[in-house]
Amino acid sequence: MNYLEELKNNQEIFFNFMKEKYHIFYNSNIFARDLQYAIKQYFEKKDMKIKYPQAEELMQQFSKYLEEKGDLRRLTNNSWRVNFFKPEPVEEDKSTVTDAKE
Repeated sequence: MNYLEELKNNQEIFFNFMKEKYHIFYNSNIFARDLQYAIKQYFEKKDMKIKYPQAEELMQQFSKYLEEKGDLRRLTNNSWRVNFFKPEPVEEDKSTVTDAKE
């Protein structure tokens, strides 16, 4: 199985999985080790064992892909700024209580 393709094809699922343990949101920082451990745990949850060096290599390839795509912006050698999970605008409900009774 090509693990990198799995991450690319299921990016939203992976980051929702990662969000359960790590605080990721729009404009937050994400660190290399957090990404590496999340990749390892993600595949373990799918009953696919990978070793730490393999998870580190996947983290490097996946983060490079996300940088090129514009989803991550590099801050340092081991950290990025999250450029997705943009908050959706909240629309104000214009209806009133009397409208609902009618």
